Amino acid sequence: MAAPILQTAEPAAEEKAVTAELGFSEPGAAPYGNFPCYSRFHPPEQRLRLLPPALLQRLFPPGGPDPRPLLGLDVGCNSGELSTALYRHLLSCDEGEICPVSPGDLRFLCCDIDPALVDRAEKDCPFPAAMSFVALDIMDPQAREPLLSSFLNRFGRSAFDIVFCMSVTMWIHLNHGDSGLLAFLAHLASLGRYLLVEPQPWKCYRAAARRLRKLGRHHFDHFHSLAIRGDMADRIIQILTNDHGMELVCCFGSTNWARSLLLFKASQPSEPPPSL
Repeated sequence: MAAPILQTAEPAAEEKAVTAELGFSEPGAAPYGNFPCYSRFHPPEQRLRLLPPALLQRLFPPGGPDPRPLLGLDVGCNSGELSTALYRHLLSCDEGEICPVSPGDLRFLCCDIDPALVDRAEKDCPFPAAMSFVALDIMDPQAREPLLSSFLNRFGRSAFDIVFCMSVTMWIHLNHGDSGLLAFLAHLASLGRYLLVEPQPWKCYRAAARRLRKLGRHHFDHFHSLAIRGDMADRIIQILTNDHGMELVCCFGSTNWARSLLLFKASQPSEPPPSL
């Protein structure tokens, strides 16, 4: 699958003004992708318009034998705008239909490496009973395992129903190298029944490294030694399908900034993928 190339611009003057107004530092100085005003320049609607109505009902038809709520994990939630919009979207139905899923039937755990962004997400969340925001370095197993297990145990579960990873893979790759990306994808593949990934194309890697250099910051240690490169959407598809037995259910197309939304399903041979 050919991944489209993204023409990445330098942070706009408007973005710098907004970040200054909010009391944050230079927006380009976000080596983990923790941009303080991300959703203002990559609006959630650009992703959500690609996801079909009633996606949740298609993946998890109502009336099943398990009465427990559906559980979602959002890795790299930033300040929560996309997480909240995604939560609303997953509760929606096709036009004219009555949605059988209520807010109590869907619970989200959203994590980000930046505590300040997590604080903002918690403060602004309109669904505090259904959405939890936590500061977490997803690459730290000593912090990750007890936190995720604690959340799942509250609902008597061992895995999430769906995991979201939106524009996070590049930051893991740049900061942890090829081995880190492989370990991250392996962990994502083990966490849930479905996985929705939005990989950044290789053009974004070069832009991120360039922004850091222009600010006089230390460059990404792994950038020049990365062997996994090129068509990153295709590379991630190959890793998840060939190495971890996941099935690519659907590619929902690309956003205005040329990133694909890829839906994978954990290997369950006896259960065919739903028609999307």
